[in-house]
Amino acid sequence: MKNEVKNEVKNICCLGAGYVGGPSMAIIAEKCLEIKVTVVDLSEERIKKWNDENIENLPVYEPGLGEIISKRRNKNLFFSTDIKSAIKSADMIFIAVNTPTKNEGFGAGFASDLTWIESSARQIEEYAEGHTIVIEKSTVPVKTASIIQTLLDSKKNISVNAKNKTFTVLSSPEFLAEGSAINDLRFPDRILLGGDDEFAIKALKDIYKKWIPEEKILVTNLWSSELSKLVANSFLAQRISSINSISALCEVTGAKINEISQSIGSDKRIGNKFLKPGPGFGGSCFQKDILNLVYLCRYYGLDEVANYWEQIINLNNWQRKRISKLIVEKLLNTVNLKKIVILGFSYKPNTNDTRESAAIYICKDLIDNGAKLLIHDPQTTPSQIEKDLCRKQSLNIDEEINGCWTHTNDINLASFKSDAIVILTEWDAYKNLDWITLTNLMRKPSWIFDTRSIIELHQIEKADVNYWGIGK
Repeated sequence: MKNEVKNEVKNICCLGAGYVGGPSMAIIAEKCLEIKVTVVDLSEERIKKWNDENIENLPVYEPGLGEIISKRRNKNLFFSTDIKSAIKSADMIFIAVNTPTKNEGFGAGFASDLTWIESSARQIEEYAEGHTIVIEKSTVPVKTASIIQTLLDSKKNISVNAKNKTFTVLSSPEFLAEGSAINDLRFPDRILLGGDDEFAIKALKDIYKKWIPEEKILVTNLWSSELSKLVANSFLAQRISSINSISALCEVTGAKINEISQSIGSDKRIGNKFLKPGPGFGGSCFQKDILNLVYLCRYYGLDEVANYWEQIINLNNWQRKRISKLIVEKLLNTVNLKKIVILGFSYKPNTNDTRESAAIYICKDLIDNGAKLLIHDPQTTPSQIEKDLCRKQSLNIDEEINGCWTHTNDINLASFKSDAIVILTEWDAYKNLDWITLTNLMRKPSWIFDTRSIIELHQIEKADVNYWGIGK
């Protein structure tokens, strides 16, 4: 028999205050003023940043997020490390914890590590009271809901107190894109609800209906919902790898990748999304979700299907390495002791997320070949770059030390006597730089490597500089 839940959800708890939990709960708090939303996390440092009076210190940068936090924080939106109290009072709990790719053990390099999912489920089982709706918001492998349900029911037959606890597990994966997350959450293409408990489905749907048209709220079974997230990201990544493969062909044939993208994107059967070439896809989801899909296919004996999807990852790795090698070749086959300005380190604009950013891999390649990098990014901190590159920054880049990097806030100063500028993230701030001034500061012969095709050729036609643009 299904558990009939309360008609109205008054308290929501979200486990995980990261890129998914923070923005997602902020929007629920913004749209559902009558609901108390509490976001909890084990990291005291992260929660402290969410509660910082200076909105610029939020741990997640998203355009528009700070404004929502300012209006709703400590009214009906709270950030806390008191996980027990938040779970205890919650009618509905979202699990939005990290599910990274396993580094060791069975499935290493492909399968998702569900350590934090299991930990969350055990905490919910221990502290929850009455009936609780538990919602997967994290990206998880198919059948994870059954694991969560098993953990939630683990003490049902041995504990007197547990008999008063009941749980319903639903799946509602996020489809937000970093850099445009707030707009995506306010105006989603669709909301997916997976489950078979009609009362729980209605309770969650009623929340989303506060701002989302009901026709955009799709109800599926649990397994379809879980798999849809993996497939959606895999299809998007597939398009990026596809257009990047054609960019290499354009460069050797004289075709122009932007014209190719426009041409095929005009076909309504194909569409124009995710057809912009670049140094490779990044972020927390695409690679992880494809690897997870590969693992699932191999687990069920679908080796040919697994090989197909794995090739998307292989081509993405090839694209990053191709650009690294091209930079070295154009700079007279050596970058040893040469100063190279890196513009952009986050994996895409309008976010401070660097996870799997192509910049990490390209910068590591250049450093390994002896280059001295001056890295600029509007939102990425030196400490984050240091963590990603696994190398401390050099305090004096002008010293005769090969293979080093430093952070810079001044692009003009960084360009002085540099040998190359490499654009790796298409921040708006880079699109209208004074390229004549910058190139006059550079050592000759100098190069601009535009991996995002953001420079219009008329901007540099009078500059004394060599130019390489992706797919051109």
